[in-house]
Amino acid sequence: MRILIVDDEAALRRSLELLLTDAGYAVEAEGDPEHALQRAATEAFDLILCDVRMPGVDGLTFLRRYRAAGGDALLIMMSAYGGEDAALEAMREGAYDYLHKPFRADEVTLTVRKAEERERLRHEVETLRASLGAEQVRDLVVAESRSMRHLLDLVGRVAAHGTTVLLTGESGTGKEVMARAVHRLSPRREAPFTAINCAAIPEQLLESELFGHVRGAFTGASAERIGIFEATHGGTLLLDEIGDLPLGLQAKLLRVLEEGEIRRLGARDGRKIDVRVIAATAKPLDRAIEAGEFREDLYYRLNVVHLHIPPLRERPEDVAALVTHFARQTAQRLGRTVSITPRALVMLTEHSWPGNIRELRNSVERAAVLSSTGRLDVSDFPLAPARNGNGNGNGHANGNGNGNGHAAYELKVQVEQLERATIVRALDATKGSRRDAAQLLGVSLRTLFYKLRRYQLD
Repeated sequence: MRILIVDDEAALRRSLELLLTDAGYAVEAEGDPEHALQRAATEAFDLILCDVRMPGVDGLTFLRRYRAAGGDALLIMMSAYGGEDAALEAMREGAYDYLHKPFRADEVTLTVRKAEERERLRHEVETLRASLGAEQVRDLVVAESRSMRHLLDLVGRVAAHGTTVLLTGESGTGKEVMARAVHRLSPRREAPFTAINCAAIPEQLLESELFGHVRGAFTGASAERIGIFEATHGGTLLLDEIGDLPLGLQAKLLRVLEEGEIRRLGARDGRKIDVRVIAATAKPLDRAIEAGEFREDLYYRLNVVHLHIPPLRERPEDVAALVTHFARQTAQRLGRTVSITPRALVMLTEHSWPGNIRELRNSVERAAVLSSTGRLDVSDFPLAPARNGNGNGNGHANGNGNGNGHAAYELKVQVEQLERATIVRALDATKGSRRDAAQLLGVSLRTLFYKLRRYQLD
């Protein structure tokens, strides 16, 4: 259990640190509440011991700001004589318990042990909820591969809390679907879920769209209008393509996340809001930070929990289940039976799907709409060439570059050649051990078997 002590009295901090360290806990201590808030927002603590009366930021303000920032650690308030009212107020607002100064060593350890037991029981409940979560979102998320089952397990664990989530993955991997799964498994499931694409709205309109505006805030603002944050109060807001959010709005978003308050465009006063923010991006934000295009402090504030969705080519085990899922959905919309032949299913599984799940869904729907029988075969999928690049009548050159003369310049062909060569080197290095080669390559054994078949190396 990791504990953070927040108190401006150095002697008390030191004595508590020694006491709890001797009791077997990992302890950090901060005398500056502002710095403690920054650490609590970016580091994982299970318990925070916070003094009620501190200069600058008192204990109640610390609690409110910590919760508004999505922090979910247990808080135990510490109060000297005269601070009981503030400590009780803090408990009404979500603090777990309070200790009265001066306190005895056994009193401190007993209170911390009780908090630890409460956390243990909470984690057990979360584990049970996570195991049930996959069933609750089965109509949203198809997960047969080990990587996706693990991801769903994480979704089930994080959904119960209000922490911000950063979703990353290539375009078309289903980031919005995963955000909806987080929302559905959370206590906010009955409140609104709103998704907004930060790249799709002009910069001059985006601030008003997010935060709203008052009448007369700008030319054409003839009436007051609430923004998306207020409309989503109590629910979940997905900020898709967060890497395209303008720098000026990044600063305002950071303030909203830290203070739990928005200010309409043109307004003087702020408004408290309770919204869980999930950010999604297909861009590498670390490069955007290096280029000065994305704020580093906002990145750390968003990246409390990071969920990465692997591309479809790295989880071929999911393709068959996804095809069946999309065929069933399409059949319901068309009002007729849609089925896939085994031969077509094998071909679809071996396709690289550069557009990921979005491309797969569109391919199944297009084939079903154009089919006269509803039984989809290889010929119904003209955009699903064989992955080994051995010429298939769709204009693709051979993987060795001797086909139509363009393969030497096709990025897909070059990448496949490099991947094949890397697998061969890994097998050489492990003396043919496929299990060791999979570990060396950082992929599952099943994925390696699939690639061995694809490149005819088995």
